[in-house]
Amino acid sequence: MVGQTPIAKFRAGQVASAVWANDVEVKGRTVTILKATVQRRYKDKDDNWQSSGSFSRNEIPLAIHCLQKAFEKIVETQNDASNNGNGNSNSNGTVEEPILDGVM
Repeated sequence: MVGQTPIAKFRAGQVASAVWANDVEVKGRTVTILKATVQRRYKDKDDNWQSSGSFSRNEIPLAIHCLQKAFEKIVETQNDASNNGNGNSNSNGTVEEPILDGVM
């Protein structure tokens, strides 16, 4: 995701999430997988901005809120792709992320 621009960003206080589109090869074809990141921004003792993936008790609800918004954006984007004939839709019209065996 280095050098990429997120397709969406959500912020609550010092906590922010972003949605990223990643193209991967699955069974010989390119599939776009949407993923979310979450981080907390803060200034260190030298007044430089830093990022962290750890959250205090009061920041956890903010992280949950941002991730919920990211989840909603991912589902919305996948549903739009399914309705436009793109994506992996099953018989009831929902879009499923492909299972990548052996990839973590």
